[in-house]
Amino acid sequence: MTYGRRGMVATSQTLAAQAGLAMLKQGGNAADAIIATAIAMTVLEPTSNGLGSDAFALYWSAKDHQLFGLNGSGWAPQALTLEAMREKGVAAMPERGWASVTVPGAVSAWSVLHRRFGRLPFKRLFEPALSYAEEGYPVQPVTSLLWNRSVQTFAPLKKDEVFAPLFETFFKNGAPGPGDLVRLQDHAKTLRLLAESHCESYYRGEIARAIDDFSKKTGGYLRAEDLATYEAEWVTPVSRSYHGFEICEIPPNGHGIVALMALALASRLPIKNRAEPRSVHYAIEAMKRAFVDGMEYITDPRYMKVDVNDLLSDAYADRRAQGLTEDAEMPRAIDPDCGGTVYLCAADGEGNMVSFIQSNFRGFGSGIVIPGYGISFNDRASSFRLDEKAANVLVPGKKPYHTIIPGFLMKQGEPLGPFGVMGGYMQPQGHLQVMMNYIDFGLNEQEALDAPRWQWMGGKKIEIEPGFGPAVIEDLRRRGHEVTVKEDFTSFGRGQMIMRQKNGSLAGATEPRADGTVAAW
Repeated sequence: MTYGRRGMVATSQTLAAQAGLAMLKQGGNAADAIIATAIAMTVLEPTSNGLGSDAFALYWSAKDHQLFGLNGSGWAPQALTLEAMREKGVAAMPERGWASVTVPGAVSAWSVLHRRFGRLPFKRLFEPALSYAEEGYPVQPVTSLLWNRSVQTFAPLKKDEVFAPLFETFFKNGAPGPGDLVRLQDHAKTLRLLAESHCESYYRGEIARAIDDFSKKTGGYLRAEDLATYEAEWVTPVSRSYHGFEICEIPPNGHGIVALMALALASRLPIKNRAEPRSVHYAIEAMKRAFVDGMEYITDPRYMKVDVNDLLSDAYADRRAQGLTEDAEMPRAIDPDCGGTVYLCAADGEGNMVSFIQSNFRGFGSGIVIPGYGISFNDRASSFRLDEKAANVLVPGKKPYHTIIPGFLMKQGEPLGPFGVMGGYMQPQGHLQVMMNYIDFGLNEQEALDAPRWQWMGGKKIEIEPGFGPAVIEDLRRRGHEVTVKEDFTSFGRGQMIMRQKNGSLAGATEPRADGTVAAW
């Protein structure tokens, strides 16, 4: 455990956490700290996020005594249509290339969050990231591992001119080893433009023109007009009571409600001990049902066919818990009326706290990089479906189903603190398990993150970390779960937490599945 009093920043990259803490020591607040950390993360962990990422935030304002939500996810470009995909002859949305790119929202989220809650000059928040980009930084071990995997993933595309800037910018010398120094000069150029313009240049200036030019040149769909109309938007968080606590998430198009739905189901099931096979089974089955319904209905809220309140209702949870048996099942969606990332969090001494998540989705996202600017784009459009009857069908100007979810814990209307577990479709599963560890099983913040995890992979397939032990694993197999014991820790999420204690101090935790640290003051 790590404790502090005047401020704390936790994330998966130790140098980024220190960048945020430096802002607190200069008189900044939690908003300043998290923005500086997020900017630094695009340099320090480009395997998981970048200047073409999306972002979500939950911000507790001590002054307003209120939790605010910020949706920094982007929509499909106007030229990215079902007709365009049919012309390409694809059966599903591509995972790489221009067809997988939505308008990036993270850069706008930094600007919007700062304008409302920031205190320090905006330019100052870029200083740590600029230093790392220009002067170089040593790569951390897990980042090196993920970088090497990305080099292998993109190797078959090396001769495709669309991906040439990716190889020139990030893979020129292969993947850096642990401790190797990396400099990103193109990245630094873009950071300076963003700092000077309060990010306007990205959406309505030089950077927007560069994006438009490269997209047109290489057969892309993203245009300056798509960027010019975009701005991250404030949203009202959604929440669910759970055993005396309130767990808060971002509403759709994010799938944070999947975690809330699963917790609601879990509260109706005989789950008593994290190491008891029967309890693990019921938690998995609750997660399955929530995920199946989430994947069926979650999309841009303007296009959802069901009411979010119905999905979070007691009536829905009661119905979904009915018929759940002692054996592994593959549930179908029901009608609820009676689906590569960095996580960071910060708190200051004034009571402000923020839960923030930023992602390109898969490692290095779409593989599209703007030459001379170091901007690596997300591949969020790959989440769209091409079935016209699906809620999450591709529509220009529509936001896709989104996997990144910041979490926030409260009790009796008072803030306890931010938490998150990064990792694609593992994220709501991580939220469920970490919250049960913390609330139900009495583990402290660090123990709640360290505890072994399981992950539903679809059907009856379960991946499980070896820390559960043979008794749990064999019992799950007996119940019909197709269990794979997986030694590779990178797919089970990488989380952080900061919780305010009764005496006003801060307790922070970051788990060993990442390179992270808790920087405290």
